[in-house]
Amino acid sequence: MISKGCEQCAMGGKMVLFVYGYCDQRDCFYCPLGENRKNVTDVYANERKVESDADVIEEAKRMDALGSSITGGEPQEALDKTCRYISLLKDEFGEDHHIHLYTGITGGRENMRRLAEAGLDEIRFHPPLELWGDMHGTEWEDILYIAREEGLTPAFEIPGIRAEREFLDFLDEGAAEFCNINEFEMSDGNYRRMQEKGYELQDGHMSAVDGSKEAILDEMGDHERVYFCTSVFKDAAQHRNRLKRMARNLRRPFDEVTDDGTLVYGKTYTPAERFIELGVPDEFYSIKSNHVEVAWWLLEEMIEDGDVDDGEIVEQYPTYDGTVVERTPLA
Repeated sequence: MISKGCEQCAMGGKMVLFVYGYCDQRDCFYCPLGENRKNVTDVYANERKVESDADVIEEAKRMDALGSSITGGEPQEALDKTCRYISLLKDEFGEDHHIHLYTGITGGRENMRRLAEAGLDEIRFHPPLELWGDMHGTEWEDILYIAREEGLTPAFEIPGIRAEREFLDFLDEGAAEFCNINEFEMSDGNYRRMQEKGYELQDGHMSAVDGSKEAILDEMGDHERVYFCTSVFKDAAQHRNRLKRMARNLRRPFDEVTDDGTLVYGKTYTPAERFIELGVPDEFYSIKSNHVEVAWWLLEEMIEDGDVDDGEIVEQYPTYDGTVVERTPLA
């Protein structure tokens, strides 16, 4: 079973809203947060640092977001802020804008009520690793039922460290709606700690950890409400599809959208008057303050024909900062 939130994520339709970088769970050696996100109060919409509510709305519109995922740190430790952003998104985009939240604490009934009233649809719990297998009869069992009573869809989202049948029991008992297992990964934020614990990368992989995937799939993978999210899928589907959504939404008539979700165009410092002299249709170029951006293939032809002296082909991400991936000189 794939939840609505996961379906939207696979389509690249979920905006990631990072609301708070602090977390009381300080012994999670696998925490992937990098230095720019850990122990900060800054808010990020995707990779964009948020300075105002308008930035959040603009970023969601930039990618034509179907929904949002709320993450941290620990969003429940900044509950007022978290609820405000949930309400902001629901007010702007309506009830169909699906919002889920990741949390590593139970929070209690009052938190569940406030999150539901703000408009949260789904809450995904990540219990501490040391409690796996011993959660029945504790607050971790109680919060699943409390969340549902308050109108939220309760679920688990856990790292693929090892197989644990207790999560299947919660599914079969009707306490949790589904369980997502993320392939265990190394990141810039946890690489040193993971190596100290003896973990190594899979051969040929940039982030996936060697070890537990097969055992988890053998024991848990056949359950209809368990979904194993691989590192390859996250990169090839989720991230790339999000870039494609942005690129299609932002592209100018002369921009080319690549399979990786980047935008490709030509750039030249030839005066704009030259394009007017040559009768180039307006839809094939755009005049900037000190250069002209133009369809890459047209610029290539113009240089080959001697109409323009030089230029370059630019490939860049459609993100807020417009990071350039590659520049190819033309002469």
